[in-house]
Amino acid sequence: MSRQKTDISFNVKLLDIPIRIIEKYKGITGTGKDDPVFKVLSHRRISDALKVIAKHCNVTANITFHVARHCFASQLCLSQGVPIESVSRMMGHRNIQTTQRYARVNNEKIGNDMKQLSGRLAGKFNYTANNQ
Repeated sequence: MSRQKTDISFNVKLLDIPIRIIEKYKGITGTGKDDPVFKVLSHRRISDALKVIAKHCNVTANITFHVARHCFASQLCLSQGVPIESVSRMMGHRNIQTTQRYARVNNEKIGNDMKQLSGRLAGKFNYTANNQ
């Protein structure tokens, strides 16, 4: 498959919960075994559906298609340590610079990254202070 906007080919790798949702609805939509489970919706239709979901979840923020993409990239992927190169491919971006707009580096993230680096380097280098 290739993306409509960028014509970049892609394969979709899914987490366990989306796989279970797809399995639940496969065949119910009247499609064949290898046909898409869900129709491809416009950004507007997706935004409308997200507003309904937000209302049911008592979310007062204005949720749109683009807000959902931004949350996926920044909150679900980048903040959980998924490499920006992987997020860029998942998002269908042509270059890393586009994905970097989603990356908000804050002091907490820097602290966590330094803690991980410290753990990875533990025992690999030794330092002894000389009183000279």
